[in-house]
Order: sequence, then structure tokens, then C-alpha cells
Amino acid sequence: MTIGVLALQGAFRAHREKLDALGASHCEVRVPGDFDRVDALIMPGGESTTMSMLLESSGLFEPIHERLKAGMPVFGTCAGLILLAREIQDGRDDQRSFAALDVAVQRNGYGRQVASFEDHLVVSGVEQRVHSVFIRAPRITSVGEDCDVLARDHRSDPVLVRQGTVMGCAFHPELSEDTAIHRLFLESVA
Repeated sequence: MTIGVLALQGAFRAHREKLDALGASHCEVRVPGDFDRVDALIMPGGESTTMSMLLESSGLFEPIHERLKAGMPVFGTCAGLILLAREIQDGRDDQRSFAALDVAVQRNGYGRQVASFEDHLVVSGVEQRVHSVFIRAPRITSVGEDCDVLARDHRSDPVLVRQGTVMGCAFHPELSEDTAIHRLFLESVA
């Protein structure tokens, strides 16, 4: 099984390092041809509007959308969560999403860069608390009934959700020493 890491913008290298630490086969996805050889995909954090435009200009939006509809496992972190959400609040009018998670998200919902913080989360399916890094993080403002909340922050806001084969989180698990969230995704892929 090969995990693709969307490598258009954002923290894709840090995700590759987590996959290396877990011994998972992976490759970068930059063009549609790269996408043909992956069984699952990680969509990293970054700037969601820029990523949306790059997905269009690279020709990746439609192939990813089709594979999502066919049940391909996808894990989106921060901006990746925004791109997977059914509704983007405070987004640009031309910003597209895959609508693969029945959640509404507010871009930069936790505030600007100076409001970044770290937390230790209780995560369903993980024994120990998970160190998590929130940087200009989106806030999940509503969750549909088919979407499971796997973790909440210190304010009880949902921050890690899963719906079928799609998982999304508001924080950056790739920026901590912890591999638990990536392991959780890999277990769901297997």
C-alpha cells in the first residue's frame, strides 16, 4: 500500500517524515500521474485558498474528487481539513472543497498566527494523550450525524473527525514528535 502526500504547498515534508517513522510506503503527489500509484492520500496544512487554486492548476482536483467518491482513504490536516469540509466559512467565493466530510469549518477559527497554541488531546482509539499543534487552525463549527468526532480541544470543540474512509483534523500532527494520529490513519487504511 502506498500513501500519497499532496506536495503542492504546506507541510508535506513533515508528513513524509511521520510516514517514514512508521515504515509506511509513500510518494509525493504533484501531478495527476503521481496520483495513479497511490492507495490513500494525505492533504497537508498550508493555506487553503492557495491549495485550492493549485489543485485546479495542477489538474489534481477532479482526479482526487473522483477517487474520494469511490472511497479512497484521505487524511486532511488544517488546510486539508478545510478542503475536505462540506462548508467553508469565511472562504473566498471561488474556493472549492471536496465536501467529503459533513462538517462546517471556519478558516483561522482559533485566530491569527499569534494565537497559535499546543494542546494534549484525548483521542478515541489512542491510549495516551496526543500532543497537538494548532497554527492558524480552522475551527469545526458543526458536525453532521454521519461524521464521528474522535477528539475535542480544551474548549470541547471537535478537532479530529472521521467519516467513512476520510479523516480530518484542525491541528498539525506532523509538527509534534507524536506519531499516534498518523498511525490511526494508517490503521484505518489497512
